[in-house]
Amino acid sequence: MADEGAGSTGRVVVLVLPEVNLLDLAGPVQVFDAAACLGAGYRIEHVADTERVATAQGVSLAGLGALPEVVAGDLVLVPGPRLREHREPYVSETVVGWLRQAAHAGARLASVCTGAVALGEAGLLDGHRCTTHWTLVEAMRARYPAARVQEAVLYVHDGRISTSAGVSAGVDLALSLVERDHGPALTTAVARELVVYLRRDGAGEQISQFLKHRSHLDSAVHRVQDHLAGSIDAAHTLAELAEVANLSPRGLSRAFTAATGITPLEYRQRLRLERAMSLLRETSLPVDAVATRCGFREGRHFRRLFKARYGGPPSEFRHRTG
Repeated sequence: MADEGAGSTGRVVVLVLPEVNLLDLAGPVQVFDAAACLGAGYRIEHVADTERVATAQGVSLAGLGALPEVVAGDLVLVPGPRLREHREPYVSETVVGWLRQAAHAGARLASVCTGAVALGEAGLLDGHRCTTHWTLVEAMRARYPAARVQEAVLYVHDGRISTSAGVSAGVDLALSLVERDHGPALTTAVARELVVYLRRDGAGEQISQFLKHRSHLDSAVHRVQDHLAGSIDAAHTLAELAEVANLSPRGLSRAFTAATGITPLEYRQRLRLERAMSLLRETSLPVDAVATRCGFREGRHFRRLFKARYGGPPSEFRHRTG
């Protein structure tokens, strides 16, 4: 497993295939666009092996760029096309060759829904955990027997290969990629901007702790929550958090509990544990390094808290979801 966001260039190359589904394309692209508007520095390019592509919903997309050279750290995004039975090839030889070259160059590759087929045709899913639309799981397993096709998950990261389930799960995948590149605070801001839940895959909770307890209207408490999300590994004190909120420590405790139902430090602990869960699943960092990165002073304390919340030790969780 690769470390999160390693070597990202910020370039997002969107491969537009014939009969692409509009939501598979627009949903993830809007996530990266919103992140760019919030300072993430993403640069989005739409490319194809033809200048004009008809979508599955009848809208034609024109002025698409030619398939470019990509470099290590670029993200190649493949939105899902409508697949027709008995119509092959699913993707052109030109696209297959380009995807292989992109992978060889060290680019990150992410597919949405049926876009996984393009990666499969290029042989890039062999040996990798991956997923796709639920109706295609068995067909993928038959066509690409070397791929480790998962079901009942929203998305899967395996090294530089990322894949998602159908349609709206592409938004979840894109949010997770933004989090890898820029951390949970900016990702939470993007999710709030788009009015969507920040979700994990099927191995985790469906609604992230980064968005739980955020439906209130207390701006001071929101500032504290943003501060905690943006500095998970810091040793916050109640007095420091009170300064962020421009309240007294007692006033912050009262306001935070009234708005969220939990204390500021309990909220911080939940953020840390969810972040640890993500790192265990998506990186190869040792458990003690995960604990340190998430702000826990020593591994024993982290293991005890993790087991209490998730029902097993961190090593068992990693083995189960790895």
